Amino acid sequence: MPFVQGIHYSFQQSKETNPSRPPLIFIHGAGGSFLSFHPYLRRMQGETIYALDLPGHGKSVGKGRQSIEEYVDDIARFMDDLQIASAVMVGLSMGSGIALSFALKYPHKVSALVVMGGGAKLRVAQSTLENVGKPETFEATVETINRACFSTYASNELVELSKKNMLSTGPDILLSDYLACNEFDVTTQLNQIQVPTLLLCGMEDAMTPPKYSQYLRDRLPNAQLHLLEKTGHMVTLEQPELVAKLLKQFLDEI
Repeated sequence: MPFVQGIHYSFQQSKETNPSRPPLIFIHGAGGSFLSFHPYLRRMQGETIYALDLPGHGKSVGKGRQSIEEYVDDIARFMDDLQIASAVMVGLSMGSGIALSFALKYPHKVSALVVMGGGAKLRVAQSTLENVGKPETFEATVETINRACFSTYASNELVELSKKNMLSTGPDILLSDYLACNEFDVTTQLNQIQVPTLLLCGMEDAMTPPKYSQYLRDRLPNAQLHLLEKTGHMVTLEQPELVAKLLKQFLDEI
């Protein structure tokens, strides 16, 4: 798989892709990687898709960033290097904060937004901030976080695979991600985001409950919300086919 600016990414472009359709850029959450997006989503037919490993995550080089805005600038440079003029920014969890912030800082580079498990703020529990960066408490903290990311309907295999991927990120980068999330706040700027926005949230999301997405729906000028039943925070892994269907409908509309 290719690298740009030290960022590793997967790339999908179908032969039947309409060149007039903007590409999609998938942005994962804290401690995640491009694997946070099920292959069913990364390989959607008829679309051009870039699924990134943010710096310090997955196979990307470098260190994790200290702020959401730093990740925003990383993606802007990624787009410039690949001469991507505009894209649909698809963010999950921390990635949703990056997508919203990207639309505020680089509105000319955004065709539309997809915000999954998101919110105008992404506050992190103080106990998590205190324990996730310590080697002696890292694994137990990840166990608690990861379990909270899934509904009671998720398979044990899926939950364990997700935990393995998060543990591979390491305490320093995961702590940086959560510190960045904790400082994120765009509550006073939402009315500036004019692009079409699709909001997706699991009904059993314990990390960013549905009220967070409802808040966004009520304040973003051009947003639609779908709540997914029997689904937790990781909608892209628990309900990839439904997410792909809703995403396709949204892209066809815009």
